[in-house]
Amino acid sequence: VADDRLNVELGGSYGIFSGAPTATAVLRFTAERARWVSVEQWHEHQQGIWLADGSYELSVPYHHDEELILDILRYGPDVEVIAPASLRISVARRLEKAAARYRGTSPE
Repeated sequence: VADDRLNVELGGSYGIFSGAPTATAVLRFTAERARWVSVEQWHEHQQGIWLADGSYELSVPYHHDEELILDILRYGPDVEVIAPASLRISVARRLEKAAARYRGTSPE
């Protein structure tokens, strides 16, 4: 298999999951976290922009969302998933389950 084809299939996505990127996550970090996140490399093709309020918006291509969700969750209230909607919903559900567990109302 040619190197360029391997790079497309194995190297183009976020984290350990292989496959060409199928979506781009847009993550907005609070001003308090922005200075650290802005110097982190999440992906070789990431793009970041500073917003007027001091927050930082990071765009990261990905194929499978599991590892990305875990990395997003570690920032707790200091990050918001802007897009895509499916990723935003997945992260929100995980946070709701965590909050329910801490309230003692978790169904599990």
